[in-house]
Amino acid sequence: MGSEAGIVRKPRFLGLHGFRTSGAILKTQIETKWPKSVLEKIDIVYPDAPFPAQGKSDVEGIFDPPYYEWFQFNKEFTTYTNFDECLAYIEDIIIKQGPFDGLLGFSQGAILSGGLPGLQAKGMALTKVPQIKNLIIIGGAKFKNETVAENAYSSPIHCPSLHFLGENDFLKPYGLELLESYVDPVVIHHPKGHTIPRFDESGLEMMLSFLKRVEKDILSEQEKDLCYKEEENAVEA
Repeated sequence: MGSEAGIVRKPRFLGLHGFRTSGAILKTQIETKWPKSVLEKIDIVYPDAPFPAQGKSDVEGIFDPPYYEWFQFNKEFTTYTNFDECLAYIEDIIIKQGPFDGLLGFSQGAILSGGLPGLQAKGMALTKVPQIKNLIIIGGAKFKNETVAENAYSSPIHCPSLHFLGENDFLKPYGLELLESYVDPVVIHHPKGHTIPRFDESGLEMMLSFLKRVEKDILSEQEKDLCYKEEENAVEA
């Protein structure tokens, strides 16, 4: 399906789930909360994190196991274990299952998604894959590890981003901190806590507008590719 047929492919996002949950759980959370008008305009790939949960999951009794985590940390969230392995794992997914038009993350997955563009710009992560183009951050925050944070947020992040902030989310103050690192972020406020929210009318409009802009960028890329192929064919002829 190409632009020559007048068809734009759907934006394709890599979905990074929350701590000690799973790709299947994030898929269920999104598909039961978001309306068809959004779901039909986005394709999301839902991998499991690389490490089996090393402790109790907050979703036990709500969602079935198995549960996974992206990396481990101390009580102060300042020391990370298996962080480099996590970054390599995500890069490998992008190489094998990409390309992607952006990252979508919830909770621990949102912290990762929100920090990866800065790390990539510094050559600290995702060096073998294209630049991250778009972000959807749900219940996010900044990395607290000093070295990682220094690399992730030392420069303004220009990657187009959509941030969900819950009025009763315990991470809201940290989500607001994350916003300060971004240039022109789009923000959807919702009344709930640390969860995948449903949309009110305003939020739905903002979400659809964000996806429409991503779609427009995809069409532009398709048209460039088509022009390049036509030029190549003309040279060969």
